[in-house]
Amino acid sequence: MSECLFHDLPSVIAKILGFFQIVIKNPVTGVDYNWFLICMENLFYDRSPTRIFDLKGSMRNRRIQSTGEQNEVLLDENMVEFIYESPLFSREHSKKLLRASVWNDTLFLSRQNVMDYSLMIAIDESRKELVVGIIDVIRTYTWDKKLEFWIKDRGSKTRPTVTRPRDYKSRFREAMGRYVLQAPNCWHQFHTQQLEMKALRTEREKEGEKEV
Repeated sequence: MSECLFHDLPSVIAKILGFFQIVIKNPVTGVDYNWFLICMENLFYDRSPTRIFDLKGSMRNRRIQSTGEQNEVLLDENMVEFIYESPLFSREHSKKLLRASVWNDTLFLSRQNVMDYSLMIAIDESRKELVVGIIDVIRTYTWDKKLEFWIKDRGSKTRPTVTRPRDYKSRFREAMGRYVLQAPNCWHQFHTQQLEMKALRTEREKEGEKEV
């Protein structure tokens, strides 16, 4: 994390400002009530998002019935349905910055044995912008999560949302790359041809052919 602060390493993890414990004691019964709170930055400060998504990269039980209410939080399957009709595009620089940030953050979280985090994406149509941030970054892969993974993974065709940090990282990166696309530019066709030629050259090399 020091590299993000002092060396401008891209990151989209929502800033945690502090951990707090609130204790309220009932004067009659003498019973203490404890609450543990995390104070985080408000990703949507001074924003008016029209849609908000909480994304984990999983397609298992990740859909809600949309009501259209303000500040309604939708899930991965809702996102897939939405981008099928209205794909989310970003400029080349923004796409590269998001990809690098997700890569750095998931690598860091995986090394800390953290999983079950989410990428929040808010669509601000008035500014034509996407607001993003990774949240829920304190859940480690403890024995209860291992047991939950083992139970949900039995006899199911789809992978459970809860999985090992390394697997969670890979799935998360792949999914976030699909959800937000890079907008085509004047060089798009040229890049496409380059990729096709590279794929053809690789295939020829596999077959033992040499280019003339």
